[in-house]
Amino acid sequence: MTQTETHTTAIHNKDLIPRAMVRAMFALVMAVLVLVTLARLTDRPLIATPPEGDVVKSRELVMSGDMSGAVTVRAPDGGLIADLGPDKGGFVSGVMRVIERERTKHRVALEGPVTLRRHDTGRLTIHDPSTGWSADLMGFGADNAGAFAWLLAQ
Repeated sequence: MTQTETHTTAIHNKDLIPRAMVRAMFALVMAVLVLVTLARLTDRPLIATPPEGDVVKSRELVMSGDMSGAVTVRAPDGGLIADLGPDKGGFVSGVMRVIERERTKHRVALEGPVTLRRHDTGRLTIHDPSTGWSADLMGFGADNAGAFAWLLAQ
């Protein structure tokens, strides 16, 4: 038997993925789809969300930067809060690019402040009032949230 004949035989082998496994995967996808559809149609409340808590400290920030990772953070009055180079911008620069992308999608001005908030639960969130976008920064790890906690403390 040549190599071509062996390859052709393997392709036509019906036991590559057992039929029962394909049916089980299809049933699982359909079950998830039905559950999500029912939850949305019945307006089931979200139960696996972090607690909001009251805002204990907030600060407006105006961020600008470039694709190198450098980012400048200023107060709305123009006062410099931080000037982070490409080696230090990291996560702050990444969040700035997400905010710019959201503002582009919503066709609003790219400039403008965002609000950084610390809640009494210890969580940090960032909110863009021009688009309604927000993110819980604690979900990105302690080091990344710490970068914004440092901006809040400045």
